[in-house]
Amino acid sequence: MAAAAESRHRNFKNAAIALLVPLPSILFYISFLTHYHNPSPLSDWCLHHPLLLANALFFLNVNCLFWVIGILQSNHWMIDPYWTVIPVMLCHFFANHPSATYNWWRSWIVTLLTWVWSFRLTHNYFRREKWQWGVREDWRFADMRLQYAQNWWWISFFAIYLSQQIFLIGVCLPMYAIHSVDKTFNFWDILALAICLTGVLVAHFADTQLHEFVTRNNMLKQLGEPMVPNLDKGLWRYSRHPNYFGEQLWWWGLFLFAWNLGYGWTFVGALLNSLCLGYVTILVEDRMVKQEYRAEAYRLYQKTTSVWIPWFKSSTLEPKDKSS
Repeated sequence: MAAAAESRHRNFKNAAIALLVPLPSILFYISFLTHYHNPSPLSDWCLHHPLLLANALFFLNVNCLFWVIGILQSNHWMIDPYWTVIPVMLCHFFANHPSATYNWWRSWIVTLLTWVWSFRLTHNYFRREKWQWGVREDWRFADMRLQYAQNWWWISFFAIYLSQQIFLIGVCLPMYAIHSVDKTFNFWDILALAICLTGVLVAHFADTQLHEFVTRNNMLKQLGEPMVPNLDKGLWRYSRHPNYFGEQLWWWGLFLFAWNLGYGWTFVGALLNSLCLGYVTILVEDRMVKQEYRAEAYRLYQKTTSVWIPWFKSSTLEPKDKSS
């Protein structure tokens, strides 16, 4: 009973922290929108530099405040759920900035798509965490905590938060582009819409299949029965990481909106994110082959199944020696 009560208390406390922590940025931005007509050096700078303002708010509110809270809690969990929320906030930030100019249909569609993407990823995060706030931090952060030991307190600022600013602001650059040009909605927007929706759907079904697989294996483990070594059904039959593939479709589809508006340079965000997911793929697969019960099955899976892009299985089985 005491343990359950402590768990509920921790969950409520972390939920309250997570809901209150973005208030400094939100209140500052509302104040700016209300008073930007009154000339001042700060309001003029905010008015003429929306992208720099977004970076400044991210640095102060996420990098610094989230980092301090993570240090105090000895758990940098909060950046994970906010990865699913910050793009929505940035989309509305750019859309409501006084200097914004855009096609209403394109803005409305991208905003709605971003909400759909965010809802899917947020649901998947809390489903995976059993609807708890801050129970654990990302396993990669936990590994780095052990690796850097006493230096982790300051390295975490760069490894977790400053790096997240580069990735999150980067992948959201198309939202800035979309709210910087008023151009007629056209074929390329329809194609970008289709790619984004396909990405969200692929990621949803892939994550759902993975969740069901993990849940089933956890039940087998509790019953003392052998666990299934590998997920190779559904979308996972055609790709070792279909969830990552879906996520990449989403971000590259978003970039296509920006490319159509003449902002081809915004590809850097999607490219950095793809490179990061490539590195994460290597880390995940290294973990898989280190687990004794699944190592052999996963090595065969690697040989026969595409890494990201879904494709038919290939056979690597050597032909039998006819002379034997």
